[in-house]
Amino acid sequence: MESHEESEINGPHSMGTTIIGVTYNGGVVLGADSRTSTGIYVANRASDKITQLTDNVYLCRSGSAADSQTVSDYVRYFLHQHTIQLGQPATVKVAANLVRLLSYSNKNMLQTGMIIGGWDKYDGGKIYGVPLGGTLLELPFTIGGSGSTYLYGFFDQAWKEGMTQEEAEQLVVKAVSLAIARDGASGVVVRTVTINSEGVTRKYYPEDKLPRWHEELEPQNSLLDILSSSSPEPMVS
Repeated sequence: MESHEESEINGPHSMGTTIIGVTYNGGVVLGADSRTSTGIYVANRASDKITQLTDNVYLCRSGSAADSQTVSDYVRYFLHQHTIQLGQPATVKVAANLVRLLSYSNKNMLQTGMIIGGWDKYDGGKIYGVPLGGTLLELPFTIGGSGSTYLYGFFDQAWKEGMTQEEAEQLVVKAVSLAIARDGASGVVVRTVTINSEGVTRKYYPEDKLPRWHEELEPQNSLLDILSSSSPEPMVS
């Protein structure tokens, strides 16, 4: 019989994240938190979950980091070959279909959901979702990861057609920060990638610049800071 420590190591681990893709009038905005967790253990607090596939197409990764990184590596390689053969960049739809093909062909082994977003001269800004199982969905916005369960109602109310770039970026940052406030497996910083006809813009929002929600504690540098700021009264016998 396995001990508690052995079961923690060998048993299945829950892996959480929050990833978002939003279209706006002229392009797309992708966003993600930066916490990579293995059960209750935070393996990486500053990971980059938005991976570049081509100059104009990016991928948001959730679920198993190993699975999603492997899929993105294969897709990046195939898209590079595709670009050489055709002499022009691959479209967002081509990239999304490659992700779908690899995910569906290996659906019994992969534990990853992904969001593909980008801009091309044929279709403009496009967002595609590829959840567990390899289904391909073209959507005006999509969310994924454990933090997404807290955001469906928010997006139903907040998303609208014809948003400006600034509105879309603010929506993504607000949504990820809301998920961070509720989901223990999402956290730390927010990264965004904006893609349009002018190119790609990456932005980084540190923890102390994110809005605070409900009764969240202000970010502290260490436990010593928290203890020193509380100034407890001395005990009197």
